[in-house]
Amino acid sequence: MGNLTPAWEVTFLAICLAVILLGSKIFTNGVEWLGTRLNLAEGVVGSVLAAVGTALPETIVPLIAIFGGSGEERAHIGIGAILGAPFMLSTLAFFIAGLAVILRSKKRFFYPTMNVNLKVVRRDLRYFLFAYTIAILAAFLPNYKAKLVIALSLVAFYILYVFGTTRIGEGLGKSYSLSPLFLAKYNRRPSLKIILFQICFALGLIIFGAHIFVDSVVWLSNYLEVPSFVLALIIAPVATELPEKFNSIIWLDTGKDTLALGNITGAMVFQSSIVPAIGIILTAWDLTLGAMLSAILAILSALVVYIQTGRQRSLTPYMLLIGGIFYILFLGLVLLKVI
Repeated sequence: MGNLTPAWEVTFLAICLAVILLGSKIFTNGVEWLGTRLNLAEGVVGSVLAAVGTALPETIVPLIAIFGGSGEERAHIGIGAILGAPFMLSTLAFFIAGLAVILRSKKRFFYPTMNVNLKVVRRDLRYFLFAYTIAILAAFLPNYKAKLVIALSLVAFYILYVFGTTRIGEGLGKSYSLSPLFLAKYNRRPSLKIILFQICFALGLIIFGAHIFVDSVVWLSNYLEVPSFVLALIIAPVATELPEKFNSIIWLDTGKDTLALGNITGAMVFQSSIVPAIGIILTAWDLTLGAMLSAILAILSALVVYIQTGRQRSLTPYMLLIGGIFYILFLGLVLLKVI
């Protein structure tokens, strides 16, 4: 990519985005069918299957950063990529979801109230707030053994979350209609093998597009002389979080709000437990001022939505738009070189 001009790099980015979007559409279709064949409720499909599946690309990025770099730079880039994912989900992803609902408000009978199962969303937010707070506090522990205990606890915590999500999902039911399977449009009951093949194929497209997209963003960031910390904490997560945003927008556009929000909040739980656990185990887990600030803003954004949904007993897109304020605040501090 080094021989390409900036104009061609931007064009290449657009092509990669198209690949990611195509993979996301195929993936959402396959996941819905998988949930049906496994007799899972939509809360489980959104919060576990879709969330973890589309979280794979951004989980790979910090691993590449940690194992592919050296010394302090390796740790900073790896930690930045790890913290960038939950920050992006709880701020920018919330904002985009809220904006998508507002733009399609005429299609919604009960606007601005969203058709979402608050039990699923609020439970995800509780797990996220607890796990991510613990993960951040681990940076202040004096020795590696204590941090290792926290890392293992976070893994156990996520296993508990998945088990609990599966159990409560049994009583949530299914409220969405299925479009024909992408790879078997004329088969009303496609086999589990073809469903799994479609999901794997779609994930391959997402990962392929996301990785090439990240490589292209790296080139542009070097061309524009963007610091590596900004690349790790902001630019890379934007690329790898695109699948979640596309999936959620697709589901929101068809009124599947529980799937859409569960995809985001479920990924937040995964990104606040399993991925930080990897960082704690593989690095010294020393957080810079910017990393710490991004974590605090992510927690505040999620906390605002959690408190508001508890007070009003409903979720509106305007609550989600608040996440954009926290995201812009962080970007402003970066541009002003405060962090």
